[in-house]
Amino acid sequence: MNSENEQEDFDIKPEQLKPEDAEAVVACFRSVYGDEYPIKIFYDAQSLVRANREAEYLTIVAKTATGNIVGVGNFVRSAPYRRLYEAAAGLVIKEFRNLHVNKRIWQFGYNEWAPKQRSLDAIFGETVCNHLIMQKAIDVFQFFETGLEVALMPAEAYSKERLNSGRVASLIVFRTYRPFQHEVFVPSVYKDQLVFIYSRLDDQRDFHFSEEALPSGTKTAFESKVFEFAQVARIFVQRLGADFETVLVDSENEFVDSNIKIIQVWLNLGVKSVGHAVDVCRSHGYFFGGIAPRWFNQDGILMQKVLTDPYFEGIQLYSDRGKEIFRMIREDWNRNS
Repeated sequence: MNSENEQEDFDIKPEQLKPEDAEAVVACFRSVYGDEYPIKIFYDAQSLVRANREAEYLTIVAKTATGNIVGVGNFVRSAPYRRLYEAAAGLVIKEFRNLHVNKRIWQFGYNEWAPKQRSLDAIFGETVCNHLIMQKAIDVFQFFETGLEVALMPAEAYSKERLNSGRVASLIVFRTYRPFQHEVFVPSVYKDQLVFIYSRLDDQRDFHFSEEALPSGTKTAFESKVFEFAQVARIFVQRLGADFETVLVDSENEFVDSNIKIIQVWLNLGVKSVGHAVDVCRSHGYFFGGIAPRWFNQDGILMQKVLTDPYFEGIQLYSDRGKEIFRMIREDWNRNS
Protein backbone atom coordinates (compact mmCIF):
# COMPACT_ATOMS: atom_id res chain seq x y z
CA MET A 1 0.00 0.00 0.00
CA ASN A 2 1.32 3.43 -0.87
CA SER A 3 1.90 6.21 1.63
CA GLU A 4 -1.20 8.13 0.51
CA ASN A 5 -3.46 5.20 1.42
CA GLU A 6 -1.59 4.74 4.69
CA GLN A 7 -2.33 8.37 5.58
CA GLU A 8 -5.99 7.97 4.61
CA ASP A 9 -6.26 4.98 6.94
CA PHE A 10 -5.93 7.25 9.97
CA ASP A 11 -8.78 9.45 8.74
CA ILE A 12 -11.38 6.80 7.81
CA LYS A 13 -14.78 7.84 9.11
CA PRO A 14 -18.01 5.80 9.06
CA GLU A 15 -21.26 7.64 8.39
CA GLN A 16 -24.77 6.95 7.10
CA LEU A 17 -25.18 6.79 3.34
CA LYS A 18 -25.84 10.04 1.48
CA PRO A 19 -27.65 9.84 -1.88
CA GLU A 20 -24.59 11.11 -3.72
CA ASP A 21 -22.55 8.18 -2.33
CA ALA A 22 -24.72 5.41 -3.77
CA GLU A 23 -22.83 5.06 -7.06
CA ALA A 24 -19.61 4.60 -5.12
CA VAL A 25 -21.24 1.82 -3.07
CA VAL A 26 -22.18 0.06 -6.31
CA ALA A 27 -18.57 0.40 -7.45
CA CYS A 28 -17.37 -1.18 -4.19
CA PHE A 29 -19.61 -4.22 -4.66
CA ARG A 30 -18.47 -4.61 -8.26
CA SER A 31 -14.81 -4.38 -7.24
CA VAL A 32 -15.23 -7.16 -4.68
CA TYR A 33 -17.86 -9.45 -6.25
CA GLY A 34 -17.97 -8.55 -9.93
CA ASP A 35 -21.61 -8.99 -10.98
CA GLU A 36 -22.18 -12.10 -8.83
CA TYR A 37 -23.44 -10.69 -5.50
CA PRO A 38 -26.88 -12.27 -4.94
CA ILE A 39 -28.55 -9.14 -3.50
CA LYS A 40 -29.04 -7.12 -6.67
CA ILE A 41 -30.02 -3.85 -5.02
CA PHE A 42 -26.30 -3.17 -4.56
CA TYR A 43 -25.96 -2.81 -8.33
CA ASP A 44 -28.72 -0.20 -8.57
CA ALA A 45 -27.81 3.13 -6.97
CA GLN A 46 -31.29 4.65 -7.26
CA SER A 47 -32.95 1.62 -5.68
CA LEU A 48 -30.44 1.68 -2.83
CA VAL A 49 -31.14 5.37 -2.18
CA ARG A 50 -34.89 4.71 -2.19
CA ALA A 51 -34.52 1.71 0.15
CA ASN A 52 -32.56 3.88 2.58
CA ARG A 53 -35.14 6.65 2.37
CA GLU A 54 -37.88 4.12 3.21
CA ALA A 55 -35.71 2.54 5.96
CA GLU A 56 -35.80 -0.90 4.32
CA TYR A 57 -32.00 -0.68 4.13
CA LEU A 58 -29.88 1.50 6.38
CA THR A 59 -26.41 1.73 4.87
CA ILE A 60 -23.21 2.76 6.61
CA VAL A 61 -20.19 3.75 4.51
CA ALA A 62 -16.54 4.19 5.51
CA LYS A 63 -14.98 7.28 3.91
CA THR A 64 -11.38 8.38 3.69
CA ALA A 65 -10.32 11.98 4.26
CA THR A 66 -10.54 12.58 0.50
CA GLY A 67 -14.11 11.26 0.35
CA ASN A 68 -13.40 7.82 -1.15
CA ILE A 69 -15.70 5.02 0.04
CA VAL A 70 -13.64 1.98 1.01
CA GLY A 71 -16.09 -0.06 3.07
CA VAL A 72 -19.83 -0.67 3.49
CA GLY A 73 -22.16 -2.18 6.11
CA ASN A 74 -25.94 -2.54 6.04
CA PHE A 75 -28.87 -2.96 8.39
CA VAL A 76 -31.73 -4.68 6.56
CA ARG A 77 -35.37 -5.39 7.31
CA SER A 78 -35.56 -9.16 6.79
CA ALA A 79 -37.65 -10.34 9.76
CA PRO A 80 -41.46 -10.17 10.14
CA TYR A 81 -41.13 -7.42 12.78
CA ARG A 82 -40.29 -4.16 11.04
CA ARG A 83 -38.23 -2.71 13.87
CA LEU A 84 -35.86 -5.68 13.98
CA TYR A 85 -32.96 -5.26 11.55
CA GLU A 86 -30.36 -7.71 10.28
CA ALA A 87 -26.71 -6.65 10.15
CA ALA A 88 -25.63 -7.83 6.71
CA ALA A 89 -23.95 -7.12 3.38
CA GLY A 90 -20.68 -5.73 4.66
CA LEU A 91 -17.47 -5.43 2.67
CA VAL A 92 -14.12 -3.66 2.48
CA ILE A 93 -12.34 -3.09 -0.83
CA LYS A 94 -9.14 -5.04 -1.33
CA GLU A 95 -6.71 -2.13 -0.94
CA PHE A 96 -7.97 -1.30 2.56
CA ARG A 97 -8.28 -4.74 4.11
CA ASN A 98 -6.36 -5.57 7.31
CA LEU A 99 -6.69 -1.93 8.39
CA HIS A 100 -9.64 -2.47 10.77
CA VAL A 101 -12.07 -0.71 8.42
CA ASN A 102 -14.75 -3.36 8.97
CA LYS A 103 -14.39 -3.03 12.74
CA ARG A 104 -14.82 0.74 12.50
CA ILE A 105 -17.96 0.41 10.39
CA TRP A 106 -19.71 -1.94 12.81
CA GLN A 107 -18.40 -0.21 15.93
CA PHE A 108 -19.98 3.00 14.69
CA GLY A 109 -23.14 1.23 13.57
CA TYR A 110 -23.76 -0.81 16.72
CA ASN A 111 -22.55 1.60 19.41
CA GLU A 112 -23.09 5.13 18.08
CA TRP A 113 -25.62 5.06 15.26
CA ALA A 114 -28.12 2.29 16.13
CA PRO A 115 -29.08 3.57 19.63
CA LYS A 116 -30.29 6.83 18.02
CA GLN A 117 -32.55 5.23 15.38
CA ARG A 118 -36.24 5.53 16.19
CA SER A 119 -37.14 2.81 13.66
CA LEU A 120 -34.90 0.20 15.32
CA ASP A 121 -35.57 -1.87 18.45
CA ALA A 122 -33.04 -4.71 18.01
CA ILE A 123 -30.41 -6.08 15.64
CA PHE A 124 -29.60 -9.66 14.73
CA GLY A 125 -26.87 -11.24 12.66
CA GLU A 126 -26.16 -14.54 10.95
CA THR A 127 -22.49 -15.19 11.64
CA VAL A 128 -20.91 -17.73 9.31
CA CYS A 129 -19.36 -20.83 10.87
CA ASN A 130 -16.73 -21.71 8.25
CA HIS A 131 -14.21 -19.55 10.12
CA LEU A 132 -13.95 -17.86 13.54
CA ILE A 133 -13.10 -14.26 12.60
CA MET A 134 -16.61 -12.80 12.83
CA GLN A 135 -17.54 -14.87 15.88
CA LYS A 136 -14.74 -13.30 17.91
CA ALA A 137 -16.57 -9.96 17.70
CA ILE A 138 -19.85 -11.21 19.18
CA ASP A 139 -19.07 -10.26 22.79
CA VAL A 140 -17.14 -7.15 21.73
CA PHE A 141 -20.30 -5.71 20.17
CA GLN A 142 -22.58 -6.89 23.04
CA PHE A 143 -24.42 -9.57 21.07
CA PHE A 144 -25.34 -13.02 22.39
CA GLU A 145 -25.86 -16.34 20.61
CA THR A 146 -29.44 -17.68 20.34
CA GLY A 147 -29.39 -20.37 17.65
CA LEU A 148 -27.69 -22.09 14.74
CA GLU A 149 -28.99 -22.36 11.17
CA VAL A 150 -27.59 -25.62 9.84
CA ALA A 151 -26.28 -25.67 6.23
CA LEU A 152 -27.79 -22.25 5.54
CA MET A 153 -25.61 -21.18 2.59
CA PRO A 154 -24.19 -23.17 -0.35
CA ALA A 155 -20.44 -23.68 -0.60
CA GLU A 156 -20.45 -21.76 -3.88
CA ALA A 157 -21.16 -18.53 -1.99
CA TYR A 158 -17.66 -18.76 -0.50
CA SER A 159 -15.81 -20.20 -3.49
CA LYS A 160 -13.30 -17.36 -3.62
CA GLU A 161 -12.18 -17.99 -0.05
CA ARG A 162 -12.03 -21.79 -0.62
CA LEU A 163 -12.70 -22.34 3.07
CA ASN A 164 -15.18 -25.18 2.81
CA SER A 165 -16.45 -28.00 0.64
CA GLY A 166 -19.98 -28.23 2.07
CA ARG A 167 -22.83 -25.90 2.94
CA VAL A 168 -22.10 -23.26 5.56
CA ALA A 169 -23.97 -22.92 8.87
CA SER A 170 -24.71 -19.57 10.52
CA LEU A 171 -24.77 -18.72 14.21
CA ILE A 172 -27.74 -16.47 15.12
CA VAL A 173 -26.84 -13.53 17.39
CA PHE A 174 -28.95 -10.69 18.83
CA ARG A 175 -28.63 -7.34 20.58
CA THR A 176 -31.56 -5.36 22.06
CA TYR A 177 -31.72 -1.56 22.04
CA ARG A 178 -35.32 -0.95 23.16
CA PRO A 179 -36.63 -3.56 25.61
CA PHE A 180 -40.07 -5.13 25.34
CA GLN A 181 -41.14 -7.40 28.17
CA HIS A 182 -43.74 -9.97 27.05
CA GLU A 183 -44.99 -13.53 27.53
CA VAL A 184 -43.16 -16.58 26.18
CA PHE A 185 -44.93 -19.95 25.97
CA VAL A 186 -42.29 -22.66 26.30
CA PRO A 187 -42.72 -25.96 24.39
CA SER A 188 -42.09 -28.57 27.06
CA VAL A 189 -39.89 -30.69 24.75
CA TYR A 190 -37.39 -27.80 24.57
CA LYS A 191 -37.57 -26.56 28.17
CA ASP A 192 -33.89 -27.19 28.88
CA GLN A 193 -32.76 -25.64 25.60
CA LEU A 194 -34.78 -22.47 26.15
CA VAL A 195 -33.66 -22.14 29.78
CA PHE A 196 -30.06 -22.16 28.55
CA ILE A 197 -30.54 -19.73 25.67
CA TYR A 198 -32.67 -17.27 27.64
CA SER A 199 -30.08 -17.19 30.43
CA ARG A 200 -28.16 -14.54 28.46
CA LEU A 201 -31.12 -12.52 27.19
CA ASP A 202 -30.63 -8.75 27.45
CA ASP A 203 -34.38 -8.18 28.06
CA GLN A 204 -37.15 -9.41 30.38
CA ARG A 205 -39.70 -12.17 29.67
CA ASP A 206 -42.64 -13.79 31.49
CA PHE A 207 -42.47 -17.56 30.97
CA HIS A 208 -45.29 -20.12 30.84
CA PHE A 209 -45.52 -23.66 29.50
CA SER A 210 -47.35 -24.04 26.20
CA GLU A 211 -50.18 -26.45 26.94
CA GLU A 212 -53.06 -25.43 24.65
CA ALA A 213 -54.11 -27.31 21.51
CA LEU A 214 -54.24 -25.67 18.12
CA PRO A 215 -57.40 -23.54 18.00
CA SER A 216 -60.29 -25.11 16.11
CA GLY A 217 -62.07 -22.93 13.58
CA THR A 218 -58.98 -20.78 13.04
CA LYS A 219 -56.81 -20.76 9.94
CA THR A 220 -53.03 -20.54 10.08
CA ALA A 221 -51.67 -17.14 9.00
CA PHE A 222 -48.24 -17.45 7.43
CA GLU A 223 -45.86 -16.04 4.85
CA SER A 224 -43.31 -17.96 2.78
CA LYS A 225 -40.06 -16.69 1.30
CA VAL A 226 -37.80 -18.59 -1.08
CA PHE A 227 -34.14 -17.68 -1.54
CA GLU A 228 -33.27 -19.37 -4.82
CA PHE A 229 -29.52 -18.78 -4.74
CA ALA A 230 -29.21 -20.26 -1.25
CA GLN A 231 -31.84 -22.98 -1.93
CA VAL A 232 -33.52 -21.97 1.34
CA ALA A 233 -37.24 -21.59 2.08
CA ARG A 234 -38.63 -19.89 5.16
CA ILE A 235 -42.15 -20.07 6.56
CA PHE A 236 -43.07 -17.30 9.02
CA VAL A 237 -46.12 -18.39 11.03
CA GLN A 238 -47.85 -15.40 12.58
CA ARG A 239 -51.02 -17.17 13.76
CA LEU A 240 -51.61 -20.87 14.39
CA GLY A 241 -54.77 -22.65 13.32
CA ALA A 242 -56.15 -26.16 13.26
CA ASP A 243 -54.88 -26.48 9.66
CA PHE A 244 -51.22 -25.96 10.58
CA GLU A 245 -50.12 -29.49 9.64
CA THR A 246 -51.80 -29.19 6.24
CA VAL A 247 -50.11 -25.84 5.65
CA LEU A 248 -46.76 -27.34 6.60
CA VAL A 249 -47.07 -30.38 4.34
CA ASP A 250 -48.41 -28.43 1.35
CA SER A 251 -45.66 -25.83 1.65
CA GLU A 252 -42.99 -28.49 1.99
CA ASN A 253 -44.19 -30.28 -1.15
CA GLU A 254 -43.90 -27.04 -3.12
CA PHE A 255 -40.39 -26.39 -1.81
CA VAL A 256 -39.13 -29.87 -2.61
CA ASP A 257 -40.34 -29.48 -6.19
CA SER A 258 -38.28 -26.26 -6.36
CA ASN A 259 -34.98 -27.95 -5.43
CA ILE A 260 -34.96 -26.40 -1.97
CA LYS A 261 -32.34 -27.88 0.38
CA ILE A 262 -33.21 -26.12 3.66
CA ILE A 263 -36.69 -25.48 5.05
CA GLN A 264 -37.08 -23.25 8.09
CA VAL A 265 -40.30 -22.81 10.04
CA TRP A 266 -40.42 -19.81 12.38
CA LEU A 267 -43.12 -20.06 15.06
CA ASN A 268 -44.33 -17.35 17.42
CA LEU A 269 -43.50 -18.11 21.06
CA GLY A 270 -46.12 -15.60 22.11
CA VAL A 271 -48.87 -17.98 20.93
CA LYS A 272 -50.23 -20.31 23.63
CA SER A 273 -50.45 -23.35 21.30
CA VAL A 274 -46.89 -23.05 19.92
CA GLY A 275 -45.85 -26.26 21.72
CA HIS A 276 -48.36 -28.26 19.71
CA ALA A 277 -47.04 -26.75 16.47
CA VAL A 278 -43.51 -27.69 17.51
CA ASP A 279 -44.66 -31.28 17.99
CA VAL A 280 -46.20 -31.28 14.51
CA CYS A 281 -42.92 -30.04 13.03
CA ARG A 282 -40.97 -32.70 14.89
CA SER A 283 -43.30 -35.41 13.58
CA HIS A 284 -42.31 -34.32 10.04
CA GLY A 285 -38.55 -34.47 10.65
CA TYR A 286 -37.88 -30.89 11.76
CA PHE A 287 -35.41 -30.22 14.56
CA PHE A 288 -34.59 -27.38 16.93
CA GLY A 289 -32.71 -24.34 15.61
CA GLY A 290 -32.84 -21.85 18.47
CA ILE A 291 -34.82 -18.72 19.28
CA ALA A 292 -35.07 -15.28 17.70
CA PRO A 293 -35.91 -12.51 20.16
CA ARG A 294 -38.45 -9.98 18.80
CA TRP A 295 -38.84 -11.95 15.54
CA PHE A 296 -42.56 -11.18 15.47
CA ASN A 297 -42.01 -8.44 18.05
CA GLN A 298 -42.76 -11.40 20.30
CA ASP A 299 -40.00 -14.01 20.25
CA GLY A 300 -39.78 -16.75 17.64
CA ILE A 301 -38.54 -20.34 17.70
CA LEU A 302 -36.81 -21.89 14.70
CA MET A 303 -37.59 -25.41 13.51
CA GLN A 304 -35.44 -26.53 10.59
CA LYS A 305 -35.27 -29.39 8.10
CA VAL A 306 -32.16 -30.23 6.06
CA LEU A 307 -32.72 -32.08 2.78
CA THR A 308 -29.00 -32.44 2.08
CA ASP A 309 -25.75 -33.15 3.94
CA PRO A 310 -25.83 -30.94 7.08
CA TYR A 311 -22.02 -30.82 6.93
CA PHE A 312 -21.65 -30.74 10.71
CA GLU A 313 -17.92 -31.43 10.41
CA GLY A 314 -17.43 -28.05 8.74
CA ILE A 315 -18.98 -26.04 11.59
CA GLN A 316 -16.42 -24.00 13.52
CA LEU A 317 -17.50 -22.32 16.76
CA TYR A 318 -15.52 -19.96 18.98
CA SER A 319 -17.49 -19.61 22.24
CA ASP A 320 -18.49 -22.26 24.74
CA ARG A 321 -22.05 -20.97 24.48
CA GLY A 322 -22.07 -21.43 20.70
CA LYS A 323 -20.69 -24.94 21.10
CA GLU A 324 -23.40 -25.83 23.62
CA ILE A 325 -26.16 -24.56 21.30
CA PHE A 326 -24.66 -26.66 18.49
CA ARG A 327 -24.58 -29.72 20.78
CA MET A 328 -28.29 -29.31 21.60
CA ILE A 329 -29.22 -28.83 17.95
CA ARG A 330 -27.22 -31.80 16.71
CA GLU A 331 -28.68 -33.99 19.42
CA ASP A 332 -32.20 -33.02 18.35
CA TRP A 333 -31.29 -33.64 14.69
CA ASN A 334 -30.15 -37.14 15.62
CA ARG A 335 -33.55 -37.79 17.17
CA ASN A 336 -35.76 -36.33 14.46
CA SER A 337 -34.14 -36.25 11.02
